[in-house]
Amino acid sequence: MARARNILFIMFDQLRWDYLSCYGHPHLKTPNLDRLAARGVRFTRCYVQSPVCGASRMSTYTGRYVHSHGASYNNYPLKVGEETLGDHLRKIGVECWLVGKTHMKADAEGMRRLGLAPDSVIGARVADCGFDAFVREDGLIGEGPAGLYDEKPSPYNEYLNAKGYGGRNPWHDFANSGVTPEGEIASGWLTKNAGLPTHIHEEDSETPWLTDRAIEFMKARQGGAPWVCHLSYIKPHWPYIAPAPYNAMYGPEHVAPPIRDERERQNPHPIYGAFMSNQIGRTFSREGVRETVIPAYMGLIKQCDDQMGRLFAWMEQTGAMEETMIVATSDHGDYLGDHWLGEKDLFHEQSVKVPLIIHDPSPEADRTRGAVCEELVEQIDLAATFIDHYRAAVPDHVLEGRSLTPFLRGETPEWRDFAVSEYDYSISPMAGALGVAPRDARLFMIADKRWKFIHAEGGFRPMLFDMETDPEEYRDLGDDPEHADIISMMYERLARWARRLSQRTTMSEAAIAAGRGKTAEKGILIGVHDGDELPARYQDAYRGPARPLPDRA
Repeated sequence: MARARNILFIMFDQLRWDYLSCYGHPHLKTPNLDRLAARGVRFTRCYVQSPVCGASRMSTYTGRYVHSHGASYNNYPLKVGEETLGDHLRKIGVECWLVGKTHMKADAEGMRRLGLAPDSVIGARVADCGFDAFVREDGLIGEGPAGLYDEKPSPYNEYLNAKGYGGRNPWHDFANSGVTPEGEIASGWLTKNAGLPTHIHEEDSETPWLTDRAIEFMKARQGGAPWVCHLSYIKPHWPYIAPAPYNAMYGPEHVAPPIRDERERQNPHPIYGAFMSNQIGRTFSREGVRETVIPAYMGLIKQCDDQMGRLFAWMEQTGAMEETMIVATSDHGDYLGDHWLGEKDLFHEQSVKVPLIIHDPSPEADRTRGAVCEELVEQIDLAATFIDHYRAAVPDHVLEGRSLTPFLRGETPEWRDFAVSEYDYSISPMAGALGVAPRDARLFMIADKRWKFIHAEGGFRPMLFDMETDPEEYRDLGDDPEHADIISMMYERLARWARRLSQRTTMSEAAIAAGRGKTAEKGILIGVHDGDELPARYQDAYRGPARPLPDRA
């Protein structure tokens, strides 16, 4: 049966799993993503492999755990030799393109060592995480005393300058700032300004701009080779400030009560306590901050959904919808004040679990339209899914995820019994405050359908939550002797996972099996006594009259 020719892989940045109406949000209506879910499969237990942008994305793009690829935090380079989704897809004749963000840091030293010029085709692909970049815009153009956070040229700033928005950084001054009554810049970096409208025409803001680029890409590739396009939006990631009319669509009355409890602040795990006490945690615990920030966050999500409506309508009008698998997900969530935290970083559901919707227009997927899958899914499964979609063999000696295709076909495959996520907090002030050496500032999460376990290197006790009796994750059972057997089971799982074969990526299982016992064919005769043990042909090159010694007279 025919399968979709192309794959549109949509990722929103910092979108919480429960901030879509199809996942149960009581006030935020997202009809376009809901419609996609009604046409496909909605996964309810999708975990990212690290609750921070860069590390999560590197796992998604390589199909490998952070423990394997090593790019464990933002701006930690991805090793030049790591194969990515683009590398795997091009081998089977499928193009792999980027429209938007990767948050990937290139291994510049590795490229220099290998003589890879950044402006060569291979060099550009390495620098853009294996994608061919139709347009790359990470949307992180902060500026401080040490200079710019992202020193790469910004196509979005170039676009805004061409549209008449002045200044060196219109990303900040217009798209991510408002205006005070006195006519001053009201920076979106300050949460007190979250309720203001951004100083930009809505159609020129980041999300519509990327939708325009995606449509341009699909127009340009009509009739070409099959493609996977990673449409990677910048929002609803901070700065938390939205363009009109989205800034005023929601108010404090639409903000759900925080999921937090005073018990969490009583003798917390030292690492959790350090994160609660950081600048972000303190800000989101202040009176009125959530009531200001969350309506802006909701407005940014509403704008994203409206742009999905515009994009899907164009695809339907042109027939692209019929030949394109659409995947919609996020790179991690956002605490928004829950558990006395802001941002992401730790392993509560608000941070580590993400929405995942897959719409496959192929007839094979008709039986699962509107289905909900509650299996434990890891975001590294997407790379394997895309390769499997094109009926190519998944290189499972490299990729550590598993294809989700059976779930799209209504099948019940043998599946994992726990999911894994990791976090390297070594560069954070919290590691310094705790006195933890960089090599020890690491956390590992093992989660099944009931229990969530977190191991902390550096001599700390573990954390444990019973998601069945305590779904809000208020009570840490990590030091409860009554749960020693559960903790022991989780440590066995962590050890089993750590022993996985993750670095033998240049030889497949099939190649190894095919090579067993073949050294004798190449004349390596180890342990042979008189030759009768082997067929004569193995020794043909070693028989015959002895050759004379060269004359040394």
